[in-house]
Amino acid sequence: MNKLIFCLSFTLALARLASAQLTDLSIGLPAEKKQAKVAASLVSEVKTAAPGQPFRVAVKLVHAPEHHTYGKELPPEVIGKPTSLKWTLPEGWKMEELPWPPTHQTPSTDGKMSEGYDGTVYLPAKITPAGAAGASGEIVVNVDALVCDPKSCMPFKTEAKLSVALATTAEPDPAMADVFGKMSATSVSAVSPQAPATPTGEASKSSGASSPMAVVAPKAAEHSFVVYLIFAFIGGLILNVMPCVFPVLGIKVMGVVQQAGEDRRQVVMHGFAYTLGILITFWALGALVISLGKGWGFQLQSPGFVFGLCVFFLIFALNMAGVFEIGASAVGVGAELQAKQGLGGSFFSGLLATIVATPCSAPFLGSALGFAVTLPPVSAMLMFTMIGLGLASPFLVLSFAPKLISLLPRPGAWMESFKQGMSFLLFGTVAFLAWVLTGMIEGQPMLFLLFGLVLVSLGCWIYGRWSLPHKPARTRTIAIILTLASVMGGLKLGWPRFDAAAAQTSPTSDGALTWEVWSPEKVAELRAAKTPVYIDFTAKWCLTCQVNKRVYHEASLQALFQKKKVTLLKADWTNENDAIKQALTALGKAAVPVNVLYVPGQDEPFILPELLSVENVTEALNKLP
Repeated sequence: MNKLIFCLSFTLALARLASAQLTDLSIGLPAEKKQAKVAASLVSEVKTAAPGQPFRVAVKLVHAPEHHTYGKELPPEVIGKPTSLKWTLPEGWKMEELPWPPTHQTPSTDGKMSEGYDGTVYLPAKITPAGAAGASGEIVVNVDALVCDPKSCMPFKTEAKLSVALATTAEPDPAMADVFGKMSATSVSAVSPQAPATPTGEASKSSGASSPMAVVAPKAAEHSFVVYLIFAFIGGLILNVMPCVFPVLGIKVMGVVQQAGEDRRQVVMHGFAYTLGILITFWALGALVISLGKGWGFQLQSPGFVFGLCVFFLIFALNMAGVFEIGASAVGVGAELQAKQGLGGSFFSGLLATIVATPCSAPFLGSALGFAVTLPPVSAMLMFTMIGLGLASPFLVLSFAPKLISLLPRPGAWMESFKQGMSFLLFGTVAFLAWVLTGMIEGQPMLFLLFGLVLVSLGCWIYGRWSLPHKPARTRTIAIILTLASVMGGLKLGWPRFDAAAAQTSPTSDGALTWEVWSPEKVAELRAAKTPVYIDFTAKWCLTCQVNKRVYHEASLQALFQKKKVTLLKADWTNENDAIKQALTALGKAAVPVNVLYVPGQDEPFILPELLSVENVTEALNKLP
């Protein structure tokens, strides 16, 4: 139990480390930065309503100075996030959409003009109540928007409620007469008869165009919520065979081998502990994604977090390689592993599996994550739970099948060699994370970072060489002091110094292909010129992205890109970039890799599968004339 408590604390510490690197948090900011940038409330044109008689309500948005949100639909040249409303009504009540006010030009984050709302705006809808006089009902609307100022954008999600009493006759609210009087005089009676009503208790998402007397029905999700839950589970399951998770699989295999000599109850407990480690870490990361409006894998956009992860895996790898021992119970391996201690190791393995899996967006997972970030918090957390269960399911099933475990070799001296061999998977992870950091920092700071890792390794060697139980107490004390000095010195020397000015600003070559730097303006310019555009949303910390790049070295594919005269754009999300985040959100995605092709004459882009192949990229390019 103590080990589980330790691991829980470690999980929370990781979450704090990730969030500490983010500049969007309001904690510690001046008072004026903590004020709401937009406030939402629900107003009605009546004090009391009559059963069966429609009345109008409106979502009132009050924007802070120099802030704006977007309309239902964005013009092609605008990168942002459409504002959406999800209504929940009492049993038998109905809702129909009404035209929203037209948007107007507002200052954008790139110094140009955008289209949206500022000041105070009312977004109306028509409600038809049901029931009997004397009853009442509560109308609930969830607002999902993006609020921007000339420098940055932040997600805005809130809930507004309005309680409406029913009487024999409706009683108008004089205080709201002016507000609703300025709306279209026919906004209730002239609603398109084709506009569907939202039945009892359902949530309706407002979307589509909003020009006056032209009402567009709510756009349904591509799949049902249950289907997305299935996608989430399958995506989590596939993560087990993605390159991101390979290092931790070696650790878990060690645990499974060790469990071969235990009784069934203990094996099942190991499976539950591993699953709990995965779920708690998914919940922690999911909570940060939801609350901060970040994309999946956002923590790896922080150089400090990546460096901390690099140091952690280096220490862990040195321990598995036998350079030093911190006790087998800490990592769930070793010949003298006891059942109680091993549960903490299984939990820890689940935590590690989740941490290293986040850079991946496996097939099915991209759609599920993109849908998850648009949901209310409870539904979104259920989605993250299904992903975690998918990741944990193979080992959880194995723990309930003791006959399969009994086929494994019994624990013995050979396990030490096996453990040391598995350490090289973790050394590979350290090398990959160091390479990720080269996309964030350059020059001398990167050299100091590598020297910092050397100092950390020196501290581990000192600990393993002189802090042994048979050494004199004085020797062990000095060894611990030197170990701490080396590790702390390595952390201080190697802590990354990120220079935003060093971000990629020039085209890059990939064999015979040249990739230009992505920007919303570049996309709009090329599409206006009827030029085919292929965009690779990628990141150095995304292993799946690196695997995908192999297809671009195929000569036949390179020739096809050139034949079709396609302009290639690379949107590098290695470092935090609000414009890329907004573009992914507009595509219904929350993680990379994402590859899209804009075909001239078509408004919507063609989105390729998460895992690229020469065949599916060729199929996409053949859509071009």
